[in-house]
Amino acid sequence: MSDHAKKFVDHLHALKLNNRGALAVLRRSLAFPPGSYPPAYPFVERFVPVDSHAQDGRRLSLYLSAALYAIHPESAEQGFAASLGKLFIALDKRPSLEQRFVALLGTDAEGLPDHLRQAVSLLAAAGIGFDHAALADDLTPWLQPNFTRYPERLEAIRQRWARDYYRNALTGNAPDSAPN
Repeated sequence: MSDHAKKFVDHLHALKLNNRGALAVLRRSLAFPPGSYPPAYPFVERFVPVDSHAQDGRRLSLYLSAALYAIHPESAEQGFAASLGKLFIALDKRPSLEQRFVALLGTDAEGLPDHLRQAVSLLAAAGIGFDHAALADDLTPWLQPNFTRYPERLEAIRQRWARDYYRNALTGNAPDSAPN
């Protein structure tokens, strides 16, 4: 995970402790495309790189990550996909969860927020945390206006997520892979 993403998640954690209203605003932002809900700007824009445009993948990943953090602020060292694999075990290997995961892997930038919101809501209900900073980093290439601009990065992320999910879902073991 990048230092930038870690600092951003530290900021979100401080909001959780000191400004619950901010988390409510960030939760509400999930009803809008990432980065298009002005009340969320005060909590995210300061972390957006100066040279970013409105649809920059990094900017959008920060907004989406903040909204997902707001609905489930529990953090863990394991990555997002590994946490979903752990959830698969906890839910007695329900096929619908695996189907959701496969659909998530195949989604485009437009469908990504809905798939992630559903998955994070399931993790929240089960009390399973994940590494929010690593997720923010992973979402950047996925949310580029034309995500085919980084096909090798996006494919590497999808493959790593699949490995992490299935290692946990099939064996119950934490993954050894690190973010690319």
